[in-house]
Amino acid sequence: MSFDLVLFGGTGDLAWRKLMPALFQAFRHGSLPPDGRIVGVARDDLSDDQYRELIQSRFNAVEGAKRPSAEEFEKFASMLYYLRMDLSKPADYTRLADLLKQRNADTVVMYVATAPALFTQVVEQIAAAGLNGPSTRVVLEKPLGHDLASNRAINAAVCKVLEEKQVFRIDHYLGKPSVQNLFAMRFGNALFEPIWRREHIANIQITIAEDLGVEKRGAFYDQTGALRDMVQNHALQLVCAIGMEPPINSHADAIRDEKLKVLRALKPWTPETLGLHAIRGQYTAGTAYGERVPGYRDEPGVDPESRTETFVALRTEIANWRWAGVPLYIRTGKRLASRDARIEVNFRPTPHAIYRAPSGAVNKLVINLQPKDGLELHMLAQAQDNRQRNGHSAAQLAPVQLDLDFDKRFGAERVGAYERLLLDVIDGRLNLFVRSDEQEEAWRWVEPLIDSWASDGGPRPYAAGTWGPSASSAMIARDGFSWGEEQ
Repeated sequence: MSFDLVLFGGTGDLAWRKLMPALFQAFRHGSLPPDGRIVGVARDDLSDDQYRELIQSRFNAVEGAKRPSAEEFEKFASMLYYLRMDLSKPADYTRLADLLKQRNADTVVMYVATAPALFTQVVEQIAAAGLNGPSTRVVLEKPLGHDLASNRAINAAVCKVLEEKQVFRIDHYLGKPSVQNLFAMRFGNALFEPIWRREHIANIQITIAEDLGVEKRGAFYDQTGALRDMVQNHALQLVCAIGMEPPINSHADAIRDEKLKVLRALKPWTPETLGLHAIRGQYTAGTAYGERVPGYRDEPGVDPESRTETFVALRTEIANWRWAGVPLYIRTGKRLASRDARIEVNFRPTPHAIYRAPSGAVNKLVINLQPKDGLELHMLAQAQDNRQRNGHSAAQLAPVQLDLDFDKRFGAERVGAYERLLLDVIDGRLNLFVRSDEQEEAWRWVEPLIDSWASDGGPRPYAAGTWGPSASSAMIARDGFSWGEEQ
């Protein structure tokens, strides 16, 4: 199969940090179709060879094991081309169309790795140049829009010129092996599904913690914040994976239909819950790994009076038959104590205790997303206590942990998130991509938070290198629970 992949924003941050390394790994693994061409598009005045040299120089920042040798890059570079374009000029899209017609590839992928404000313009110009035929697939990076209204405007513009099956709204969290294994664990095994419900589960916690600050993205992040950047897309997609009913089959729309039901079942926000169950914070100067680091407002590109949140903690519920009454906690932030993304499913205690168990010991399943990738099952096992109780030895339970490390089990050289998703786009598989109605429902759910925070007292401060504002721990403690690292 022949393909052309046109990378709008071909010299940008996403292209060299994520997309080019992922494409190279697919090439190295032999999974990238050999009859392919990758065309970088940007405003820079570069020749094909200069573009190849630029990409090669930026591969130096890639971790050693994934860095190409000179021979490997030479072979990969034979697929790389460059086209200078001004995305506002229709004539430049005509030149792109002429370039693509030279090959008439079986599949044309348009990856729009630009600022979200340009999405509508690029898609409309693609169509005006006649590049929206049935062989075209357009990839859009989430989040799409700034709120529900802007998201609807983008979707309306896209749907005017493309069919839904041509649109790949990418969320790289869905490409993570551990997220895919969450689906496999639930729907490919009989072990967990019978107890995956309110009768057996006490609470669910989703944590997406970053130890870094905003780095060089201060200006972008200050217009976005943690709610839009992480909760609206990544976290809510994880909620769907945890809470959805088994789909009738593995086809894309069957999966998306069930995810949509979860989003529609999330408890709507009220003035009371907005005050009690929604915490936002902003990091101040502190210590990270033994070094002093600046506060958010002192970062380059950030407004010194910024009210943008760098931390969010939420409590919600999925209001349906399976999950009614089970609290679901979502927490994400920057400059936290460690880089750690995980899902914790905490099970209820046994209905009648016949063993002595350590205080606070619980059965829980931990799905690790980063930096470790795998599953942990925390349970209790008998530890013999030689002391006598009324003439009998007392059975004491002790915590034990079953640990499945996917890297050790399947090898560290596994398919990464962007690699998997790019190959799915080329092959036309939509299972791990987000449909327009899913996205709109996610925006609808977070919009009351956006509106409320626009006029409240501002984010709560927390020191860099900690786990966020103390109000986050107080929120979960009101239900009698604690965050995973506090257990």
